[in-house]
Amino acid sequence: MSAALDQSLQGDLSAMRDAGTLKTFRHITGPMDTQVSMAEKSGPVLVLSSNNYLGLADHPQVVAAGKKALDEFGAGTASVRFICGTFSIHEEIERTLAQLSHTEAALTYVSCWTANTGLMPAIAGEQDALVSDELNHASLIDGCRASKAKRLVYKHSDMADLEAKFQAIKGARRIFVVTDGVFSMEGDIAKLPEIIVLAKKHGASIILDDSHGTGVMGKHGRGTAEHYGVEGQIDIITGTLGKALGGAAGGYVAGSKTLIDYLSQVSRPQLFSNALPATIAASAGKAIEILNKEPQRVARLHEITRKLRDGLKNLGFEPLEGESAIVPIIVGDTAFAIKMSQMLLAEGIFVTGFGYPVVPQGTARLRIQACATLTDDQITFALRTFERVGEQAGVIGRVRQAASA
Repeated sequence: MSAALDQSLQGDLSAMRDAGTLKTFRHITGPMDTQVSMAEKSGPVLVLSSNNYLGLADHPQVVAAGKKALDEFGAGTASVRFICGTFSIHEEIERTLAQLSHTEAALTYVSCWTANTGLMPAIAGEQDALVSDELNHASLIDGCRASKAKRLVYKHSDMADLEAKFQAIKGARRIFVVTDGVFSMEGDIAKLPEIIVLAKKHGASIILDDSHGTGVMGKHGRGTAEHYGVEGQIDIITGTLGKALGGAAGGYVAGSKTLIDYLSQVSRPQLFSNALPATIAASAGKAIEILNKEPQRVARLHEITRKLRDGLKNLGFEPLEGESAIVPIIVGDTAFAIKMSQMLLAEGIFVTGFGYPVVPQGTARLRIQACATLTDDQITFALRTFERVGEQAGVIGRVRQAASA
């Protein structure tokens, strides 16, 4: 690297450090669980900052399934699937994901990022249009940007604006409405029933990224469509194996058999990237098996989320409303959000502070994510710690003072 480029990048890093917005990476020294050991903190740390919604990342059966697949299939395919072949475990997990998604077929990728960025450029060309929610995940945004289709953005969950955008693209060959199921920074849920009505009216297909909904939403954890009772009515579902479904990595697209056959031929990340490691396919398959057999995990997750949200409100915090397992607390300034997360870590709680550019300026937040294996004692500890740190940081006092004014 040239000295000039290195010096320029160091200047950018120094500016982030001076502004208090430089991200700090924590180092966990064991498996992901509700309680972990961390290199930066002596003693146990309670994790409230993981997408391990069902507590399956270190589940013995999930781990054993991955180990068995490693012995059976080895480390990987060492090439892309159409060149070197497809493992039987890939076919198994894709059948399982299609069943979970209420679709005809599914196709796995090494991440949901590659699934999203491999999907939209493949199916939406110059004659087509993509209409995307303004708060969609970055992978959906980049997927839209990579397409040659006309791209429009509608105001977050604003059905009147979505209708207006549809009116503006009449005559397009293919029209897609693109939305998250659960919005990762807000914790709120897409208005799927209303989106379905509008999509049918305008001949549009729905692309739903349900990464934070799968394993979380609905009585059985089948996602946002189950939550609304509209399973089977979503054209294309994308998702991840790296959150509730084992927590390792991997993503997928689920839809019609025709769609999956087409993506297998033209989706660039599928054609030019190695196949999903067999260990991940097997561990995710076992995670879905546990999800199907133990719906009480989902019920417990919903109960814990309510306890955390209600408990924070009773303390004087103002978490954003929602029904997902994501509980964001807006604190305003990015540097302040990071500082408060550091104060919580000092007290034994790992929760991340998010700020610009992940969220808009002035809306920095702490994002709590519930896990089905949190104990009642851990919840009590978390709330007591949040109260103490909130008072020290002046957050609770500020909210109470505003409420009494």
